[in-house]
Amino acid sequence: MALRRVFSSAASSAAASAKSSSAKEWRDYFTSTHFWGPVANWGLPLAALADLKKDPEIISGNMTPVLAIYSMVFMRFAWKVQPRNMLLFACHFTNSAAQLTQLGRWLNHHYLHVFNDPGANKEKLAAIR
Repeated sequence: MALRRVFSSAASSAAASAKSSSAKEWRDYFTSTHFWGPVANWGLPLAALADLKKDPEIISGNMTPVLAIYSMVFMRFAWKVQPRNMLLFACHFTNSAAQLTQLGRWLNHHYLHVFNDPGANKEKLAAIR
C-alpha cells in the first residue's frame, strides 16, 4: 500500500512538473548527469535480467548479495537527493530485484533444491538429486 502511494505521488509530481516546465528545462535535464548517470547505470540491471535465463552455476554467491545491497543503498540515495531522481531509483530497484532473484536461484541450486530452475543444466541437476 505504501509503495502504491509512493508511485502515485511520484507520478503526480512528475506530471505537475512536466506541465510547468519549459523546453529549456527539459533540454537542461536531458543534458545533465541527473539523467545520463542513471542511463549509464542501466547496464547493471539489464545484464542481471539477461543472466536470469543462464545456468545458475555461473552465479557468484559473493558478488550477487553485494550488488543487491549496493542497489538498495543507491535506491535510498535516489529517493533522498533533491530533486528526487526517479530514473536512478527505477534502475536500482530493477537491479536489486534481479540480484535478489539471482541470489534465490543460487541458494536453490547449491543448497535448497526446492524448485526446478528452467535455466539449470538438467544433467547436473539430476546428478545432484
